[in-house]
Amino acid sequence: MESYIMYLIPVFGLIALLVMAVKSAWVNKQECGEEKMVELASHIAAGAMAFLKAEWKVLGYFSVIAALLLGWSGTLVPGSDWLISISFLIGAVFSAVAGYFGMKIATKANVRTTHAARTSLVQALKVSFTGGAVMGLGVAGLAVLGLGSLFIVFYHLFVLSAGATVQSIEMEKAIEVLAGFSLGAESIALFARVGGGIYTKAADVGADLVGKVEAGIPEDDIRNPATIADNVGDNVGDVAGMGADLFGSYVATILATMVLGREIAVVDKFDGLSPILLPMLIAGFGILFSIVGFMLVRISSEDGDVQAALNRGNWASVFLTVIASYFLVEFMLPAQLELRGYAFTSLDVFWAILVGSIVGALMSMITEHYTSMGKRPVSSIILQSDTGHATNIIGGLSIGMESTVLPILVLAAGIYLSHYFAGLYGVAIAASGMMATTAMQLAIDAFGPIADNAGGIAEMSGLPNDVRGRTDILDAVGNTTAATGKGFAIASAALTALALFAAFVGLAGIDSIDIYKADVLSGLFVGAMIPFIFSSLAIAAVGRAAMAMVKEVRRQFKEIPGIMDYKAQPEYDRCVAISTQASIREMILPGAIALLVPVFVGFAFGPEVLGGLLAGVTVSGVLMGMFQNNAGGAWDNAKKSFEKGVEINGKMEYKGSDAHKASVTGDTVGDPFKDTSGPSMNILIKLTSIVSLVIAPHISVKPHVESFHDQKPEIRQEIVSDLSQSVSSSHFVVEAKSDTVQNN
Repeated sequence: MESYIMYLIPVFGLIALLVMAVKSAWVNKQECGEEKMVELASHIAAGAMAFLKAEWKVLGYFSVIAALLLGWSGTLVPGSDWLISISFLIGAVFSAVAGYFGMKIATKANVRTTHAARTSLVQALKVSFTGGAVMGLGVAGLAVLGLGSLFIVFYHLFVLSAGATVQSIEMEKAIEVLAGFSLGAESIALFARVGGGIYTKAADVGADLVGKVEAGIPEDDIRNPATIADNVGDNVGDVAGMGADLFGSYVATILATMVLGREIAVVDKFDGLSPILLPMLIAGFGILFSIVGFMLVRISSEDGDVQAALNRGNWASVFLTVIASYFLVEFMLPAQLELRGYAFTSLDVFWAILVGSIVGALMSMITEHYTSMGKRPVSSIILQSDTGHATNIIGGLSIGMESTVLPILVLAAGIYLSHYFAGLYGVAIAASGMMATTAMQLAIDAFGPIADNAGGIAEMSGLPNDVRGRTDILDAVGNTTAATGKGFAIASAALTALALFAAFVGLAGIDSIDIYKADVLSGLFVGAMIPFIFSSLAIAAVGRAAMAMVKEVRRQFKEIPGIMDYKAQPEYDRCVAISTQASIREMILPGAIALLVPVFVGFAFGPEVLGGLLAGVTVSGVLMGMFQNNAGGAWDNAKKSFEKGVEINGKMEYKGSDAHKASVTGDTVGDPFKDTSGPSMNILIKLTSIVSLVIAPHISVKPHVESFHDQKPEIRQEIVSDLSQSVSSSHFVVEAKSDTVQNN
């Protein structure tokens, strides 16, 4: 009976989607408020959907072309199949749908949160967080449903039909074809995150520079022509883009563990599948305990601590998932396991999962420290704002660079310890454990943009100050949770990329990455450069789009008399069109770099040089992601601190002061850091690794045997022995050509 446990995996996904539908229906039943509020919300929803349609049109062409190429390439080697193209398309569609779910509920929950804030902070939190929960459940549900269902199909099609074993080339083919699902998800995620980030920051920067700094009007004033585009941007960047982003991360993490699990030969109750099924089942239980955590996110009064409520739900879901993982590991895995010569026990696998959860928690806590109001890093930027724009920028850059130290040390310790416990499988399962509660993490992330939109609608509708005060409380917490979520995502990306790297090494048939070789060292340097040019392109794109937005807003203030006196309505649609066109146009080149560079390097220079490239991309990308996310988050909350007033050298400073204007400049610089290039780093890291994994059978230096299970026993033993001598390091293996090199 245990061999049928794989059929339970899609059920977890269906449960998530069912609960999502119930919560979505509850949000839809809430009151929308006055006619003016509904009208503004409809403008935001229309702009968001217009962007999605334009983006989907471009991504549709890309997906079809990429699928055709993948289908053709799948017929060229025995380790793949043309069905990888179908897998790719399903991953792309599911990723786009995940973003759509988030966008749809966010554009409904925003105005309902505004109306709820007219009565109490308690109800406003309930509405906004439930909207976020809908998105979290949609992403996690689609990921588990898609992965689980496709694995069942490919396992039956390639493995069971041939009577093959788990270690056979048929099983390798099944998981290689499944990798297409992850490639499709990550490809769409990259374009959605970069395109959405360019959109939102072009509108945000334009609205800030002309509206707040030049015209001296509030951020979401209805007189600002860019304000609708700004609020649309919160949805297309921080909701749809983020949903597709975490969908891809979630899938890649599980897939990396499955690829390594295939190499572990075990005798168990699940036909040898337990190391492969374990990460999917952990993800399934993570969904259930995220739902439990949702119930704990509540406050009882106006003085309730919103951050504490979110933390309570988050830690509860993590704790319950870790406890369940222990029993799941003990139930599924045999007492002794071995991967590439590294022996470990089932209990060691649990310790690795625990390490991953601790690393995720510490990364969130450290990021929260560097980006929260009232903490030393943000306060230092506030103090430096008193002496002007330049010192504010210097302070933010310094904090961003400093903020990489502790996370990297925690990440390095996590890699070492998880590998110490369970080898490379330990590193991969640690990432799976960290990402298991993605539904909760994403709910916490998504509630922030909903609250931000709610505040904008309150401002534009002219509602009383106490309403905006409640939405600002939620928005300020949302800024911090968004930053911690990005820190969490970049940590999981590092562990996942390491697992994908190990899987790539096995499929490519290489034993080590020797940086004493000039070509490999060159690949390492080129890889380290890629996150920089990627960031440059993304930030420059925001700058160009923002310039066009600034010119348009200035034009409208100049040529449409009566805007400042509320006698004329700005041309909001012009600003929406500028952001849409710029984002679609500018997202192509950064996306092409991530997809094409690994293909070119792999086919032109071979798998070892490509391994060097992946090492460079991962290390450089993790540092760039942490630096940009934390610097941008700190700048943002330094600016927001002025809204309630801050004390600088014994004097209170508020909005409109010179120090506040300096903080607005810092926030403007930080916007593309934290919402465009920074969060794209984790997708860049994983996408280059997944592309490399997909092409590995094509560039392998060791040809596949035609059928593993058909070989004589002594030949099968020779193949298994060969696999066991592959790379077993917990980080990018660097071996010198020396007789003194020690085995791991």
